Amino acid sequence: MYKYSMDNGLKVIHKKKPGNVVVVQVMVKVGSNDELPTERGISHFLEHILFEGTSNRSTNKEISNEIERIGGDFNAYTSNERTCFYIRVLKKHYTKAVEILADILQNSLFKHEHVKKEINIVLKEIDMVHDEPGYYQWILLQKSLFQKHPCKNPTYGDKEIIKKLTREKVMTYYKKHYVPNNMVISVVGDVKDWKQEICRRFTFSKGRVAKLQYQKEPIQKSNSIVKKRRKIANTYTVLGFKTVPRDHPDAYALEVLNGILGRGQSGRMFTEIRSKRALAYDVGTQNVGEVSFGFFAIYATIDKKNVNLIRKLIVEEVQKIKRISKSDLKEAKDFVEGRYLLELDDAQKVADQILFWEQVEDADLMQQFLKNIKKVTVSDMKRVIEKYFNKHTIVVIEGK
Repeated sequence: MYKYSMDNGLKVIHKKKPGNVVVVQVMVKVGSNDELPTERGISHFLEHILFEGTSNRSTNKEISNEIERIGGDFNAYTSNERTCFYIRVLKKHYTKAVEILADILQNSLFKHEHVKKEINIVLKEIDMVHDEPGYYQWILLQKSLFQKHPCKNPTYGDKEIIKKLTREKVMTYYKKHYVPNNMVISVVGDVKDWKQEICRRFTFSKGRVAKLQYQKEPIQKSNSIVKKRRKIANTYTVLGFKTVPRDHPDAYALEVLNGILGRGQSGRMFTEIRSKRALAYDVGTQNVGEVSFGFFAIYATIDKKNVNLIRKLIVEEVQKIKRISKSDLKEAKDFVEGRYLLELDDAQKVADQILFWEQVEDADLMQQFLKNIKKVTVSDMKRVIEKYFNKHTIVVIEGK
Protein backbone atom coordinates (compact mmCIF):
# COMPACT_ATOMS: atom_id res chain seq x y z
CA MET A 1 0.00 0.00 0.00
CA TYR A 2 1.37 3.40 -1.00
CA LYS A 3 0.12 6.79 0.21
CA TYR A 4 0.57 10.17 -1.40
CA SER A 5 -0.65 13.61 -0.30
CA MET A 6 -1.13 16.30 -2.92
CA ASP A 7 -0.40 20.00 -2.33
CA ASN A 8 -4.12 20.79 -2.15
CA GLY A 9 -4.56 18.29 0.71
CA LEU A 10 -6.09 15.44 -1.31
CA LYS A 11 -4.80 12.07 -0.11
CA VAL A 12 -4.36 9.14 -2.48
CA ILE A 13 -3.83 5.51 -1.45
CA HIS A 14 -2.85 2.87 -3.98
CA LYS A 15 -2.91 -0.89 -3.45
CA LYS A 16 -1.58 -3.07 -6.22
CA LYS A 17 -3.92 -5.97 -6.95
CA PRO A 18 -3.06 -8.31 -9.81
CA GLY A 19 -5.74 -8.78 -12.43
CA ASN A 20 -7.49 -6.95 -15.23
CA VAL A 21 -9.72 -4.76 -13.03
CA VAL A 22 -9.10 -1.39 -11.43
CA VAL A 23 -11.36 0.41 -8.97
CA VAL A 24 -11.12 4.13 -8.27
CA GLN A 25 -13.12 5.23 -5.23
CA VAL A 26 -13.43 8.69 -3.73
CA MET A 27 -14.44 9.24 -0.12
CA VAL A 28 -15.72 12.61 1.02
CA LYS A 29 -15.53 12.70 4.80
CA VAL A 30 -19.03 14.03 5.28
CA GLY A 31 -22.28 12.26 6.12
CA SER A 32 -25.53 12.81 7.96
CA ASN A 33 -23.67 13.18 11.28
CA ASP A 34 -22.15 16.42 9.96
CA GLU A 35 -25.45 18.07 9.12
CA LEU A 36 -27.09 20.85 11.08
CA PRO A 37 -30.79 20.35 11.97
CA THR A 38 -31.69 22.57 8.98
CA GLU A 39 -29.53 20.47 6.62
CA ARG A 40 -30.74 16.94 7.29
CA GLY A 41 -30.55 14.90 4.13
CA ILE A 42 -28.26 17.18 2.09
CA SER A 43 -25.29 14.77 2.20
CA HIS A 44 -27.42 12.00 0.69
CA PHE A 45 -29.00 14.44 -1.77
CA LEU A 46 -25.58 15.48 -3.05
CA GLU A 47 -24.70 11.85 -3.71
CA HIS A 48 -27.68 11.76 -6.09
CA ILE A 49 -27.29 15.05 -7.88
CA LEU A 50 -23.59 14.79 -8.70
CA PHE A 51 -24.41 12.22 -11.38
CA GLU A 52 -26.97 14.50 -13.06
CA GLY A 53 -24.68 16.58 -15.26
CA THR A 54 -21.42 18.51 -15.47
CA SER A 55 -20.02 21.27 -17.67
CA ASN A 56 -18.43 18.51 -19.80
CA ARG A 57 -21.29 15.96 -19.70
CA SER A 58 -24.62 17.70 -19.48
CA THR A 59 -26.84 14.73 -18.62
CA ASN A 60 -26.92 11.65 -16.44
CA LYS A 61 -27.10 9.53 -19.60
CA GLU A 62 -23.84 10.97 -20.93
CA ILE A 63 -22.06 10.21 -17.65
CA SER A 64 -23.40 6.69 -17.26
CA ASN A 65 -22.94 5.78 -20.93
CA GLU A 66 -19.26 6.68 -20.89
CA ILE A 67 -18.73 4.14 -18.13
CA GLU A 68 -21.14 1.45 -19.28
CA ARG A 69 -20.12 1.45 -22.96
CA ILE A 70 -16.68 0.18 -21.90
CA GLY A 71 -18.23 -2.50 -19.65
CA GLY A 72 -17.62 -0.63 -16.40
CA ASP A 73 -19.94 0.03 -13.50
CA PHE A 74 -20.30 2.83 -10.98
CA ASN A 75 -22.16 3.55 -7.79
CA ALA A 76 -22.23 5.72 -4.70
CA TYR A 77 -23.47 5.60 -1.12
CA THR A 78 -23.94 7.90 1.84
CA SER A 79 -23.55 6.84 5.46
CA ASN A 80 -23.62 8.66 8.77
CA GLU A 81 -19.95 9.53 8.36
CA ARG A 82 -18.92 9.43 4.69
CA THR A 83 -20.05 9.76 1.10
CA CYS A 84 -18.34 7.51 -1.45
CA PHE A 85 -18.28 7.32 -5.25
CA TYR A 86 -16.58 4.57 -7.23
CA ILE A 87 -16.00 3.40 -10.78
CA ARG A 88 -14.83 -0.11 -11.67
CA VAL A 89 -13.39 -0.72 -15.14
CA LEU A 90 -10.78 -2.73 -17.02
CA LYS A 91 -7.38 -1.40 -16.08
CA LYS A 92 -6.78 -0.12 -19.62
CA HIS A 93 -9.60 2.39 -18.95
CA TYR A 94 -8.10 3.69 -15.70
CA THR A 95 -7.60 7.22 -17.04
CA LYS A 96 -11.25 7.40 -18.11
CA ALA A 97 -12.45 6.39 -14.61
CA VAL A 98 -10.29 9.07 -12.99
CA GLU A 99 -11.38 11.70 -15.49
CA ILE A 100 -15.10 11.04 -14.97
CA LEU A 101 -14.86 11.04 -11.15
CA ALA A 102 -12.85 14.26 -11.26
CA ASP A 103 -15.45 15.78 -13.56
CA ILE A 104 -18.51 15.01 -11.41
CA LEU A 105 -16.78 16.07 -8.20
CA GLN A 106 -15.42 19.36 -9.56
CA ASN A 107 -17.69 20.43 -12.44
CA SER A 108 -21.25 19.45 -11.51
CA LEU A 109 -23.86 21.93 -12.73
CA PHE A 110 -26.48 21.70 -9.96
CA LYS A 111 -29.13 22.96 -12.35
CA HIS A 112 -32.45 24.06 -10.86
CA GLU A 113 -34.26 21.38 -12.85
CA HIS A 114 -31.83 18.73 -11.56
CA VAL A 115 -32.50 19.78 -7.97
CA LYS A 116 -36.25 19.69 -8.52
CA LYS A 117 -36.13 16.26 -10.13
CA GLU A 118 -33.90 14.74 -7.45
CA ILE A 119 -36.14 16.07 -4.68
CA ASN A 120 -38.94 13.89 -6.05
CA ILE A 121 -36.64 10.88 -6.42
CA VAL A 122 -35.27 11.16 -2.87
CA LEU A 123 -38.77 11.57 -1.42
CA LYS A 124 -39.79 8.37 -3.21
CA GLU A 125 -36.71 6.63 -1.82
CA ILE A 126 -37.68 7.67 1.72
CA ASP A 127 -41.21 6.37 1.18
CA MET A 128 -39.79 3.08 -0.07
CA VAL A 129 -37.72 2.66 3.11
CA HIS A 130 -40.74 3.36 5.29
CA ASP A 131 -42.90 0.95 3.27
CA GLU A 132 -40.45 -1.92 3.76
CA PRO A 133 -40.29 -3.08 7.42
CA GLY A 134 -37.03 -4.93 6.80
CA TYR A 135 -35.37 -1.59 6.04
CA TYR A 136 -37.33 0.64 8.39
CA GLN A 137 -36.55 -1.50 11.46
CA TRP A 138 -32.91 -0.32 11.26
CA ILE A 139 -33.91 3.34 10.98
CA LEU A 140 -36.16 2.93 14.01
CA LEU A 141 -33.46 1.11 15.97
CA GLN A 142 -30.83 3.85 15.62
CA LYS A 143 -33.41 6.54 16.32
CA SER A 144 -34.49 4.73 19.50
CA LEU A 145 -31.13 3.42 20.71
CA PHE A 146 -29.25 6.74 20.63
CA GLN A 147 -30.35 9.88 22.45
CA LYS A 148 -27.62 12.47 21.80
CA HIS A 149 -25.35 11.18 19.05
CA PRO A 150 -26.38 12.40 15.56
CA CYS A 151 -26.33 8.83 14.23
CA LYS A 152 -29.89 8.68 15.59
CA ASN A 153 -30.92 10.74 12.54
CA PRO A 154 -31.51 8.74 9.33
CA THR A 155 -29.06 9.29 6.49
CA TYR A 156 -31.86 10.10 4.05
CA GLY A 157 -32.78 13.14 6.14
CA ASP A 158 -36.03 14.96 6.82
CA LYS A 159 -38.74 15.03 4.15
CA GLU A 160 -39.80 18.59 4.96
CA ILE A 161 -36.22 19.83 4.64
CA ILE A 162 -35.71 17.91 1.40
CA LYS A 163 -38.88 19.43 -0.09
CA LYS A 164 -37.50 22.95 0.50
CA LEU A 165 -34.00 22.39 -0.89
CA THR A 166 -32.74 24.93 -3.41
CA ARG A 167 -29.77 25.07 -5.72
CA GLU A 168 -28.20 27.69 -3.47
CA LYS A 169 -28.51 25.56 -0.30
CA VAL A 170 -27.09 22.51 -2.03
CA MET A 171 -24.15 24.43 -3.51
CA THR A 172 -23.34 26.08 -0.17
CA TYR A 173 -23.11 22.65 1.49
CA TYR A 174 -21.11 21.28 -1.45
CA LYS A 175 -18.56 24.10 -1.35
CA LYS A 176 -18.18 23.67 2.40
CA HIS A 177 -17.47 19.93 2.42
CA TYR A 178 -16.41 18.85 -1.09
CA VAL A 179 -12.87 20.19 -0.82
CA PRO A 180 -9.71 18.14 -1.50
CA ASN A 181 -8.46 18.23 2.08
CA ASN A 182 -11.71 16.54 3.13
CA MET A 183 -11.32 13.71 0.60
CA VAL A 184 -9.35 10.50 0.16
CA ILE A 185 -9.03 8.48 -3.05
CA SER A 186 -8.24 4.78 -3.15
CA VAL A 187 -6.96 3.07 -6.29
CA VAL A 188 -6.96 -0.73 -6.30
CA GLY A 189 -5.48 -2.56 -9.27
CA ASP A 190 -2.33 -3.17 -11.27
CA VAL A 191 -2.01 0.21 -12.98
CA LYS A 192 0.94 2.41 -13.83
CA ASP A 193 1.04 6.18 -13.45
CA TRP A 194 -1.86 6.07 -10.98
CA LYS A 195 -0.52 9.09 -9.08
CA GLN A 196 0.18 11.28 -12.12
CA GLU A 197 -3.32 10.86 -13.53
CA ILE A 198 -5.02 11.88 -10.28
CA CYS A 199 -2.69 14.87 -9.82
CA ARG A 200 -3.51 15.96 -13.38
CA ARG A 201 -7.27 15.74 -12.92
CA PHE A 202 -8.04 16.72 -9.30
CA THR A 203 -6.88 20.33 -9.42
CA PHE A 204 -9.40 22.09 -7.16
CA SER A 205 -8.26 24.29 -4.29
CA LYS A 206 -7.95 23.45 -0.62
CA GLY A 207 -10.81 24.54 1.64
CA ARG A 208 -11.53 24.97 5.32
CA VAL A 209 -12.81 21.83 6.98
CA ALA A 210 -15.12 22.32 9.96
CA LYS A 211 -16.54 19.37 11.89
CA LEU A 212 -19.43 19.41 14.33
CA GLN A 213 -18.74 18.50 17.94
CA TYR A 214 -20.93 15.59 19.03
CA GLN A 215 -22.68 15.54 22.38
CA LYS A 216 -21.61 12.72 24.66
CA GLU A 217 -23.94 9.73 24.35
CA PRO A 218 -25.35 8.74 27.77
CA ILE A 219 -25.02 5.21 29.11
CA GLN A 220 -28.27 3.26 28.87
CA LYS A 221 -29.55 2.62 32.41
CA SER A 222 -32.70 0.63 31.70
CA ASN A 223 -34.24 -1.56 29.03
CA SER A 224 -36.69 0.06 26.65
CA ILE A 225 -39.19 -1.05 24.04
CA VAL A 226 -40.46 0.95 21.06
CA LYS A 227 -43.44 -0.29 19.04
CA LYS A 228 -44.94 0.67 15.69
CA ARG A 229 -48.01 -0.97 14.20
CA ARG A 230 -48.34 -1.88 10.54
CA LYS A 231 -50.89 -3.74 8.42
CA ILE A 232 -48.49 -6.59 7.69
CA ALA A 233 -48.47 -10.31 8.43
CA ASN A 234 -45.15 -10.58 10.29
CA THR A 235 -43.72 -8.74 13.27
CA TYR A 236 -40.19 -7.39 12.92
CA THR A 237 -38.04 -7.23 16.06
CA VAL A 238 -34.53 -5.88 16.61
CA LEU A 239 -32.75 -5.91 19.95
CA GLY A 240 -29.94 -3.32 20.11
CA PHE A 241 -27.03 -2.62 22.46
CA LYS A 242 -24.80 0.45 22.41
CA THR A 243 -21.14 -0.55 22.06
CA VAL A 244 -17.98 1.23 20.86
CA PRO A 245 -16.47 2.84 17.74
CA ARG A 246 -14.19 0.82 15.47
CA ASP A 247 -10.91 2.12 16.92
CA HIS A 248 -11.73 0.81 20.42
CA PRO A 249 -9.83 -2.37 21.44
CA ASP A 250 -13.13 -4.12 22.31
CA ALA A 251 -14.31 -3.77 18.70
CA TYR A 252 -12.43 -6.97 17.78
CA ALA A 253 -14.14 -9.03 20.48
CA LEU A 254 -17.49 -7.71 19.25
CA GLU A 255 -16.61 -8.87 15.74
CA VAL A 256 -15.89 -12.35 17.09
CA LEU A 257 -19.17 -12.25 19.03
CA ASN A 258 -20.94 -11.56 15.74
CA GLY A 259 -19.27 -14.68 14.37
CA ILE A 260 -20.57 -16.78 17.26
CA LEU A 261 -24.15 -15.53 17.36
CA GLY A 262 -24.89 -14.61 13.78
CA ARG A 263 -22.91 -16.59 11.23
CA GLY A 264 -25.13 -18.13 8.57
CA GLN A 265 -27.17 -21.19 9.58
CA SER A 266 -24.74 -22.37 12.25
CA GLY A 267 -24.84 -19.22 14.38
CA ARG A 268 -26.36 -19.60 17.83
CA MET A 269 -29.27 -17.27 17.16
CA PHE A 270 -30.29 -19.11 14.00
CA THR A 271 -29.89 -22.47 15.73
CA GLU A 272 -31.93 -21.54 18.80
CA ILE A 273 -34.67 -19.42 17.22
CA ARG A 274 -35.19 -21.03 13.82
CA SER A 275 -33.69 -24.52 13.75
CA LYS A 276 -34.81 -25.67 17.21
CA ARG A 277 -38.02 -23.70 17.77
CA ALA A 278 -39.18 -22.61 14.27
CA LEU A 279 -40.06 -19.16 15.64
CA ALA A 280 -38.66 -17.15 12.72
CA TYR A 281 -37.63 -17.42 9.10
CA ASP A 282 -35.27 -14.41 9.04
CA VAL A 283 -32.93 -14.19 12.04
CA GLY A 284 -29.41 -12.88 12.50
CA THR A 285 -27.06 -10.32 14.00
CA GLN A 286 -25.27 -7.17 12.97
CA ASN A 287 -22.18 -5.57 14.51
CA VAL A 288 -21.69 -1.92 13.57
CA GLY A 289 -18.44 -0.19 14.47
CA GLU A 290 -18.14 3.23 12.88
CA VAL A 291 -15.70 6.10 13.38
CA SER A 292 -17.63 7.75 16.22
CA PHE A 293 -20.22 5.19 17.38
CA GLY A 294 -21.06 1.50 17.54
CA PHE A 295 -23.92 -0.87 18.27
CA PHE A 296 -24.71 -4.58 18.21
CA ALA A 297 -28.11 -5.79 17.02
CA ILE A 298 -29.99 -9.09 16.90
CA TYR A 299 -33.06 -9.34 14.68
CA ALA A 300 -35.86 -11.84 14.01
CA THR A 301 -39.05 -11.72 11.97
CA ILE A 302 -41.72 -13.50 14.01
CA ASP A 303 -45.39 -13.80 15.01
CA LYS A 304 -46.59 -10.96 17.25
CA LYS A 305 -47.45 -13.33 20.10
CA ASN A 306 -43.78 -14.37 20.42
CA VAL A 307 -42.17 -10.97 21.04
CA ASN A 308 -41.53 -11.54 24.76
CA LEU A 309 -40.29 -15.08 24.16
CA ILE A 310 -37.84 -13.92 21.48
CA ARG A 311 -36.57 -11.15 23.72
CA LYS A 312 -35.96 -13.69 26.51
CA LEU A 313 -34.19 -16.17 24.21
CA ILE A 314 -31.90 -13.50 22.75
CA VAL A 315 -30.83 -12.24 26.17
CA GLU A 316 -30.17 -15.81 27.35
CA GLU A 317 -28.05 -16.67 24.30
CA VAL A 318 -25.98 -13.52 24.71
CA GLN A 319 -25.30 -14.26 28.37
CA LYS A 320 -24.21 -17.83 27.53
CA ILE A 321 -21.19 -16.33 25.75
CA LYS A 322 -19.64 -15.77 29.17
CA ARG A 323 -19.08 -19.54 29.29
CA ILE A 324 -17.79 -19.96 25.76
CA SER A 325 -15.25 -22.71 25.13
CA LYS A 326 -11.88 -22.20 23.45
CA SER A 327 -12.94 -24.40 20.53
CA ASP A 328 -16.09 -22.31 19.90
CA LEU A 329 -13.99 -19.17 20.10
CA LYS A 330 -11.55 -20.53 17.52
CA GLU A 331 -14.44 -21.45 15.21
CA ALA A 332 -15.73 -17.89 15.37
CA LYS A 333 -12.28 -16.46 14.62
CA ASP A 334 -11.95 -18.77 11.62
CA PHE A 335 -15.34 -17.57 10.39
CA VAL A 336 -14.35 -13.91 10.71
CA GLU A 337 -11.08 -14.57 8.90
CA GLY A 338 -12.74 -16.48 6.06
CA ARG A 339 -15.50 -13.97 5.49
CA TYR A 340 -13.08 -11.03 5.62
CA LEU A 341 -10.59 -12.50 3.14
CA LEU A 342 -13.31 -13.67 0.76
CA GLU A 343 -14.79 -10.17 0.67
CA LEU A 344 -11.35 -8.71 -0.06
CA ASP A 345 -11.17 -10.82 -3.21
CA ASP A 346 -13.39 -8.08 -4.68
CA ALA A 347 -11.34 -5.01 -5.71
CA GLN A 348 -14.18 -2.64 -4.87
CA LYS A 349 -14.47 -4.06 -1.34
CA VAL A 350 -10.71 -3.53 -0.93
CA ALA A 351 -11.02 0.08 -2.09
CA ASP A 352 -13.88 0.64 0.35
CA GLN A 353 -12.05 -0.93 3.29
CA ILE A 354 -8.95 1.17 2.64
CA LEU A 355 -11.02 4.34 2.87
CA PHE A 356 -12.96 3.18 5.91
CA TRP A 357 -9.81 2.42 7.91
CA GLU A 358 -8.19 5.65 6.75
CA GLN A 359 -11.13 7.57 8.15
CA VAL A 360 -11.05 5.58 11.39
CA GLU A 361 -7.36 6.38 11.84
CA ASP A 362 -5.00 4.87 9.27
CA ALA A 363 -5.48 2.58 6.25
CA ASP A 364 -2.58 0.46 7.52
CA LEU A 365 -4.87 -0.78 10.32
CA MET A 366 -6.63 -2.81 7.65
CA GLN A 367 -3.55 -5.05 7.57
CA GLN A 368 -3.77 -5.53 11.35
CA PHE A 369 -7.45 -6.50 11.49
CA LEU A 370 -7.02 -10.28 11.45
CA LYS A 371 -4.01 -10.16 13.79
CA ASN A 372 -6.19 -8.37 16.34
CA ILE A 373 -9.04 -10.83 15.82
CA LYS A 374 -6.69 -13.72 16.59
CA LYS A 375 -5.66 -12.06 19.88
CA VAL A 376 -9.22 -12.16 21.29
CA THR A 377 -9.48 -14.40 24.37
CA VAL A 378 -12.26 -16.10 26.33
CA SER A 379 -11.85 -13.48 29.06
CA ASP A 380 -12.26 -10.72 26.44
CA MET A 381 -15.59 -12.23 25.43
CA LYS A 382 -16.81 -12.36 29.01
CA ARG A 383 -15.72 -8.77 29.58
CA VAL A 384 -17.58 -7.31 26.58
CA ILE A 385 -20.78 -9.16 27.51
CA GLU A 386 -20.64 -7.77 31.05
CA LYS A 387 -19.75 -4.29 29.84
CA TYR A 388 -22.09 -3.69 26.89
CA PHE A 389 -24.95 -6.19 27.07
CA ASN A 390 -26.70 -5.44 30.36
CA LYS A 391 -29.30 -3.00 28.97
CA HIS A 392 -30.96 -3.01 25.60
CA THR A 393 -33.49 -1.29 23.37
CA ILE A 394 -35.93 -3.44 21.42
CA VAL A 395 -37.88 -2.05 18.48
CA VAL A 396 -40.97 -3.91 17.30
CA ILE A 397 -42.78 -3.28 14.04
CA GLU A 398 -45.94 -5.05 14.96
CA GLY A 399 -47.95 -7.00 12.40
CA LYS A 400 -51.41 -8.49 12.57
